[in-house]
This record gives sequence, structure tokens and C-alpha cells, in this order.
Amino acid sequence: MEYKLTFQEYNEALKNDKLLGLKCLECGNIIVPPKMVCGKCNSTDMEIIELSGKGKIQTFTTINVAPEGREAEVPYTVVMVELEEGPWLTGNLGGVDPANVTMDIIGKPVIMKDNLVFAGDKYSAGEGASSNFHLVA
Repeated sequence: MEYKLTFQEYNEALKNDKLLGLKCLECGNIIVPPKMVCGKCNSTDMEIIELSGKGKIQTFTTINVAPEGREAEVPYTVVMVELEEGPWLTGNLGGVDPANVTMDIIGKPVIMKDNLVFAGDKYSAGEGASSNFHLVA
């Protein structure tokens, strides 16, 4: 079996502020980040699609003790966003001081932009990218 969308391709797209996902041709489920099979029906019949990167914050946490390699970034806020297309995606919340983040951000609209590129750490396969969401004014 072959991946329709490899993690490397997904990662390269993120570096260019594009969010790629997969659409299952059997049941219509949208998958992001990429997986080999549909999580809903287990089909491998999928096509690559570009997602809008728009959604609403469903939950969040502010990180004050960072994992190895991200110590210089603390504090930072991580959000779980329900994308307009349906799936939920984790990413950083940019443009907001983590000290000012409260429960009021739940349900707020966001858009993915200015994704973060990082060098990687001893556990990764090298340079990567992370989705970065900003509140919609």
C-alpha cells in the first residue's frame, strides 16, 4: 500500500502556508493530517485536496514548560480547531499574548497562516512545520 499524501508532502505544503488533506472517495470523510486509510470506513480510495485553513477554536492549552527543543518559545498557546471542512487540527495560536488567552477564545473563528518552520529535535526526522492559527478580526 502507498500513501496518497506522504507526511513529507504535507509538511512541505505547510511550510508554504497550504493545508493539504485527503478526501475519502468512498464515504466523503476528510482526513488531516494524512493517514494511509480513512478513519471512518477504512478505504484507501482517497484524493488529495487543499483545505481552507479556516475554522473555530474548540479548546486550547497554554504551554509553560516546553518540550525539549522549544524551551525558548514558552509560553505559547496550542489550540484545537474544528476546520470548516470537518476535521479537527491542532496548531499554535499566533498573534495573541499567551498571558491574555482566556476561555473567551472558545468558538472564535481562526485562519491558518504564517505556519511555523522548526529545525526539529533528536526525536524528529529533521526540519518540520506546524500549523499556526490567527484569530479572524
